[in-house]
Amino acid sequence: MFPELTYRRGASGLAVPILDGTGLRVQTLAVASQQWGLSAKQIAAEYDLSEAQVNAALAFYAVHQQEIDEAIASEVALESAYNV
Repeated sequence: MFPELTYRRGASGLAVPILDGTGLRVQTLAVASQQWGLSAKQIAAEYDLSEAQVNAALAFYAVHQQEIDEAIASEVALESAYNV
């Protein structure tokens, strides 16, 4: 369903969805879209991707939003704990 994506084991040992051949996590592109308000075209330019790659990652995010949002929240909490 999402041939542009694959998984890589993260530091936690959990499988993390990434854009195949780039190493870029789907959650990174989701944050760029959702929190930074960047368009697919802007994200593509920022990360040297095609708009098709960005759109595939954002479509994957839409289908898996809850689990990716939980991963983002977990990462933010971990960063906050270490920056106290």
